[in-house]
Amino acid sequence: MESIKLKQIAEVLHAECSAECEIINIVTDTSEVQPGFLFVAIKGERFDGHDFAEKAVEAGAAAILAERPLSLPVPVLVVSSTRQALIELAGWYRGLFHTFVAGVTGSVGKTSTKDMICAVLERKGKTLKTIGNLNNGIGLPKTLFRLDSSYKNAVIEMGMSHRGEISALTRAARPSVGVITNIGVSHIENLGSRENILKAKLEITEGMSPSAPLVLNADDKLLSEVYNQIERDIIYYGIESQTADVQGDSIEEKDGRTYFRIRFYGRTVSAMVPVIGVHNVYNALAAFSVGLAAGMAPEDIVEGLANYAPTAMRQDIIHLDNGTIVIADCYNASPDSMKASLAVLSKMAEAKRRVAVLGEMLELGEYAPEMHRKVGRYAAENRLDALFCIGKHAKEMEEGALKTGHLYTRCFSDKEALADYLKLWLKPGDAVLYKGSRGMKLEEVVEAVHGIHLEH
Repeated sequence: MESIKLKQIAEVLHAECSAECEIINIVTDTSEVQPGFLFVAIKGERFDGHDFAEKAVEAGAAAILAERPLSLPVPVLVVSSTRQALIELAGWYRGLFHTFVAGVTGSVGKTSTKDMICAVLERKGKTLKTIGNLNNGIGLPKTLFRLDSSYKNAVIEMGMSHRGEISALTRAARPSVGVITNIGVSHIENLGSRENILKAKLEITEGMSPSAPLVLNADDKLLSEVYNQIERDIIYYGIESQTADVQGDSIEEKDGRTYFRIRFYGRTVSAMVPVIGVHNVYNALAAFSVGLAAGMAPEDIVEGLANYAPTAMRQDIIHLDNGTIVIADCYNASPDSMKASLAVLSKMAEAKRRVAVLGEMLELGEYAPEMHRKVGRYAAENRLDALFCIGKHAKEMEEGALKTGHLYTRCFSDKEALADYLKLWLKPGDAVLYKGSRGMKLEEVVEAVHGIHLEH
């Protein structure tokens, strides 16, 4: 972050400022406070940042942003909502820079697509990207506050669980191009239907200028019809769609890489990403489209794709000395991403046995039982050798698998019992997929069984 005056912050937030000082960073966690920082006191469900304001001052905070007056030896800016103030301040700060910003949202594939876009834009100049799961009303401002004049580009991931959330995020980020990867059933518990999820995702356009293009997946039924609903330049990408502007074909997976051709506006280039799975081709096509929107040469774009490195716990494929292949995809899960990961596992032809260890998918509401049965069916249809399930809906996954095919299944209620069983059951040469929602923390099972520590 580049330093700013406290009185500038007060002016943006329409707050009174009793003294002037330089602010060199803005944080919401006292463990991150250093001299010269502004500490923002956020009220959460289980904590109140105001209770830690004094600790922040002791750590060197130059000022405090709060929702009530506090008796402290540093300036305290008082606003009605520190959450709202944080995102307003981030939007103002982002406006200080002429940065090319790609905003990314979607039900599945946001993080991998974000990382591929970053790999592409790095060919154009220094690029900032969202780290980890900092894609909400608190995390996105933290990302924007990392901007400085050395960055030419930024890739900002936007998550949501309710209507209106992406609207606030995109107004702060002001994307130069927006990307929607797909419309699935994640958060359907809150939004009620895929059509409502589409409306929530399309909020990304609310922070974009009228001339900023939207990059959409043409193979997603709901997204393929968006051109009828909004007046904006759209770059459609896909594999199955014959009308996509950017189309992938001739897909070949070999030696942990995926090779394919990209056809676009009458031209063709060959491309490669150092991961496997057709879903990664979709991510690459989205990134290629963003590169075109950024004015990059196709040759530079595909070179960037070749340099892609996945975020930790996103389809990490680890080959152990005993021949075991561990596919650690523990960052999150939805029916679509489960299907994609199971397809990757099914193609591990060199494995003696192909084993799926699947955790529960969260936030599916009344759809959860049927969605977990579908995942079980995917596992059976991919002719795996075994399926181990854990979580509240483990039985539904097992039920779907057993109704569809013949494979060994077993359900567990806790991770310790699952890990103990896998230690005895797995054999050298097996390929094992670990995948579940973030709340399941299956990386703990990976570490207990294989001794592999996965960075969050």
